[in-house]
Amino acid sequence: MFDLRQDADALSILSRDSETLLPVYARYPVVMDHGTGVYLYDSSGNRYLDLMAGLGVNALGHAHPRMVAAMADQASKLVHLSPLYASRYPGELAERLCALSGLKGVFYSTGGSEAVEGALKLARTHARQNFTHPKHGIVALRNSYHGRTYGSLSVTGQDKYRLDFGPGLPHVTFVDRDNLEQLRTAVTDATAAILIEPILGEGGVHIIDDAFLVEARRLADQHHALLIFDEIQCGLGRSGDWFAYTRSGVQPDALILGKPLGGGIPLSALVVNEKLFNAFGMAKHGSTLGGSPLACRLGLEYLQIVEEEGLLAQVTDTGDYLLQQLRQLALASPIAVEARGRGLLLGLEITQPARPIAEAALEQGLMLNVVQGNVLRFLPSFLLERKHVDIAIELISRILNMGGDGSTISSSGLGSSKQAAVSKVDSLEPATV
Repeated sequence: MFDLRQDADALSILSRDSETLLPVYARYPVVMDHGTGVYLYDSSGNRYLDLMAGLGVNALGHAHPRMVAAMADQASKLVHLSPLYASRYPGELAERLCALSGLKGVFYSTGGSEAVEGALKLARTHARQNFTHPKHGIVALRNSYHGRTYGSLSVTGQDKYRLDFGPGLPHVTFVDRDNLEQLRTAVTDATAAILIEPILGEGGVHIIDDAFLVEARRLADQHHALLIFDEIQCGLGRSGDWFAYTRSGVQPDALILGKPLGGGIPLSALVVNEKLFNAFGMAKHGSTLGGSPLACRLGLEYLQIVEEEGLLAQVTDTGDYLLQQLRQLALASPIAVEARGRGLLLGLEITQPARPIAEAALEQGLMLNVVQGNVLRFLPSFLLERKHVDIAIELISRILNMGGDGSTISSSGLGSSKQAAVSKVDSLEPATV
């Protein structure tokens, strides 16, 4: 068992949680207390270099002073408002998202799964309103991830999430990423929408080829289906561009956004083109908590910070450097297969389970994320710098070269080497923001 040096109070909290919270997450036995920049601190006084960023939500790191100030100011005025009334920030944020994407209108929800549900409803009602023949089909990708609510789960192309809750929605067809022939066979006049993540995140970090996106656009036009891009994870700057799809030159009919949009407050957005602006109709869709004044205020602040602080360029620079280092590591390590991704959405595939590697890294002050069982996924904040990458790569390389087995590392007399790794992580000052 790896040792995260938790004090008695933290152990008590972990024990209480195990008795009261449903065991649906494979949580690490650590109690976090606060964060600053690219670092998290646990309640026992240990510091961690955070390469997970709340699964991509904390794109501006922890406790960014401008976000804290905006949150405090808005909380003193208006946190929540019935969607039957207007306030300043939802419309301002929608205007900004439309300007960035080239689309026409926005509907706000809370989490990404809820926004996917809205997109599925939009596709079905658009088909019903405009065509007399049956047009219910949704084409999605194998190994995709769109959420865990019933509809979003039905279009998630991973059996491990769906099997216990089936049967899901009917008329869903899955195709392999970048397989043009499968796509051409699957999309017909009965297809209501094609749903694609331009970069598969939870599916193992795979960039979808531009040619595949171009063909999806052509088929959607040919068969009068909607082309929907899910950029909950890869959008809003994480790829180094505002949206990952823009490099392909393909424009979707609808775009799904979430994660960092609300600055940590639940907020997602379904952004649509002009032909879909009135598709829902009055009172046929809604979200009580979606688009709150607080969340939308933070959304505006988030976009302004990314722009004013030049963070898209920093994401590209640091991401390219991290990818280069991971590729060199993959060439040198006997258990590493491939490094891939774009911007600060990167993955390192290995030949064995990656959880022990993440545990060993956490024990030494580095937070990593595991997807697909054998892929280390990197979703750090946009504040990450090259000096942080150097420390992370040195530590990961050491763990991989020892076989990637956390129990071996803990029991093989790592001793001074382990302490040196902790000291190196601790020696980095919190990033200035």
